[in-house]
Amino acid sequence: MKLSQRTILITGGTSGIGLELARQLIARDNVVIVTGRSADRIAQAKRSLPQLHAVQSDVTEPDSIRQLYETLVGRFPTLDTLINNAGIMRSLKLPQHRALEDVTSEIDIDLTGPMRMVQQFLPHLLLRPNALIVNVSSGLAFVPFAASPIYSAAKAGLHAYTRCLRAQLHGTRITVVELAPPLTETPLYSAEYKQQMNGQKAMAADTLVRAAIRGIEAGKAEIRPGLANVLKIASRVAPGTMFRQLAKVGRD
Repeated sequence: MKLSQRTILITGGTSGIGLELARQLIARDNVVIVTGRSADRIAQAKRSLPQLHAVQSDVTEPDSIRQLYETLVGRFPTLDTLINNAGIMRSLKLPQHRALEDVTSEIDIDLTGPMRMVQQFLPHLLLRPNALIVNVSSGLAFVPFAASPIYSAAKAGLHAYTRCLRAQLHGTRITVVELAPPLTETPLYSAEYKQQMNGQKAMAADTLVRAAIRGIEAGKAEIRPGLANVLKIASRVAPGTMFRQLAKVGRD
């Protein structure tokens, strides 16, 4: 599958991995649309990439997804690629008090959001030749990170969902890919985790995206660059050992 001359929708595409995906995919002669919740970030992204199309939308709101669908299928009827990238990752200490409405935020964005996006756009994608769905999970889908329990659970759930989606769409014209990034140099990582990671070097976003594009074009169903592949292997051969090692990170 060639990632060129396609019409691509990337959720959470105004910064980090999503914006770098947009940058490299535009350079490969694709029409790229991104979504984001912040009007300011959308404006900033469009200034940095003048060819970018951007729509304010929130994957946690079903009505927002419905409106996005109505807007995009009219403006971009050749839309054939959905990249579910929107996500948040937080460091949470579960014994501390936290409102019930807040504790599952990562589930709402990282897991429920992609499920709803796929469900909404699937009828359209089934009509397109060589359609593509990419769900961005994490290396932590394979071995959880105790400091980020809800995020780890959400990404493990997205990994399971993506496998099931791929099985159910077998025989259709839609390819389903999971991209599981390792620790990646993004604003999220810099803001919250850099000090906790004790000097652990993160993968550059442009390096990650190049690996993702190579993997998709090579026909890989599951793309696990760098440490993400180590976590996948460890989840099979030494899951307890790797989990204990990760659990030490960020511990007081």
